[in-house]
Amino acid sequence: MTVAGALVEVELRGAVALVTLNRPDALNALDRGLTAELGRVAERLVSEPGLKVVVTRGAGRAFCAGNDLKETAALTPREAEALATTQGLLLDRWAALPLITLAAVGGVTLGGGLVLAASHDLRLAADGARFGLPEITLGWPPAYGIHRLVRLVGEARARELILSGATFDATEARRIGLVNRVVAADRLLEEALRWAGELARLPAGGIKATKRVLADIVGPVRGGEPQAFAGCLAGDEAQGRLRSFLERRRKR
Repeated sequence: MTVAGALVEVELRGAVALVTLNRPDALNALDRGLTAELGRVAERLVSEPGLKVVVTRGAGRAFCAGNDLKETAALTPREAEALATTQGLLLDRWAALPLITLAAVGGVTLGGGLVLAASHDLRLAADGARFGLPEITLGWPPAYGIHRLVRLVGEARARELILSGATFDATEARRIGLVNRVVAADRLLEEALRWAGELARLPAGGIKATKRVLADIVGPVRGGEPQAFAGCLAGDEAQGRLRSFLERRRKR
């Protein structure tokens, strides 16, 4: 199964699937199209015989810059809540795949992109990767998946990251437990596939059973993020900051 030229490209390499987010001009931002395509890819991966490991990466200079703010600016509150709910369910589905999932994180990894990486079992980061949850600086909370960050890095650190909106580098991400390993940027894909190859030697039955156990222990818990996000997005403060951000980006 190889799908090229799509919003999500999928290449099978034996027991390993290489999944590439393919909106490089938009820093692989999650719009409705990419969200829907990732859902379809998850369904295909489950049905692929012999598959054991999935490696996810981003095309170009980003893993994923989070939700597409150009699209977000045009959403009604109801549409924003519906999209955030769909994206949260997508990440639940990704986390529950009966396969080992590995995010190969290079470049920009912000907001929903950070949460997407957190929905994988393992994370390998390039030494030049940048992370952050900047939503609060625009006037709203992360729209989905806060529980994943809390579980990965602990409540105190998660609160600091979410409430400050600050960005941080791969070394800090490794220190706080957000990523498992850091490698040179020019070796990211090579090292991700090497690690995936090692994991693919594990017995399929053991992988599936272990993923079921982990899903039962750390299953999805939602905190009303889509509703809070949509409510804030409709406010004057968030709308003003969003317009200012998009205007600055247009002038670059």
